[in-house]
Amino acid sequence: MSQVLGIVFPIFAIVLLGYLYARRHGPDMASANRLNLEIFTPALIFSVLSGEGFELARYADLAVAGTLVVLGSGLVAWPLARLLGFAPRTFLPPVMFSNSGNMGLPLALFAFGESALPAAMVLFLVENTLHFTVGNAMLTGHVNPLKLIRMPMLAATLAGLLVALLQIRVPGPLYEAIDLLGQISIPLMLFALGVRLTGISLDDWRIGISGALLCPLSGLLVAVAVLFVLTLDERQAAQLLVFAALPPAVLNFMLAERYGVEPRKVAAMVLLGNSLSLAVVPATLFFVL
Repeated sequence: MSQVLGIVFPIFAIVLLGYLYARRHGPDMASANRLNLEIFTPALIFSVLSGEGFELARYADLAVAGTLVVLGSGLVAWPLARLLGFAPRTFLPPVMFSNSGNMGLPLALFAFGESALPAAMVLFLVENTLHFTVGNAMLTGHVNPLKLIRMPMLAATLAGLLVALLQIRVPGPLYEAIDLLGQISIPLMLFALGVRLTGISLDDWRIGISGALLCPLSGLLVAVAVLFVLTLDERQAAQLLVFAALPPAVLNFMLAERYGVEPRKVAAMVLLGNSLSLAVVPATLFFVL
């Protein structure tokens, strides 16, 4: 238990710091979030994928497993959304698309060490790509391939994979500069998550509680089923279970607000889901460790 607490404390401490600072000072995080999406996180993605020791073939089954967890969660949640009377395009995305960036990457780093970052990055890329394709299609009814290609994170992914596949050696000083930029992304993600939580209301508690409970439960249910079908090594299996137990991504609220898809209800699911993760994530870590 002390090991689990040691893992989750730095993560939730930074989130709490962001929340408390925002309650007192109300910072405008728009520019910082944009920098993180367009510079720092792409730098982290590229540095991990292009770093020495990254073997793409090692993570093929994990990528498939992550895809099945995300899409399978939606299949599990869809009949429940209909049964409970929630609009599927409001209810399903927060259940499917989890906090694999803000929380998943730091959890992998603190729980399994720096050597686990490539696997965590693969799961993050799978979830993020599905979010901007399948998730956007659920919200808007269409996908814009040209807009998707112009995304810095996708461009960094493609560049990193190309370097890994062709075994291109990035010059040392350039790699160090990119890696240094990437190190900004994780603490900034956590701090921004805390700031974002101050703007969420608990008014829509019914859908909030339903989504908060179903997000990790459906993910873990599908992940356990997937592990019976796919053979992953012990470390990757543990990371898949942690990935499946993550709460709804804050990005769900941002996209719902952008497209006018009942953002208050989505916000309630995100807030309560991330609050519930204070119990779910440590319990999952205790099990896998």
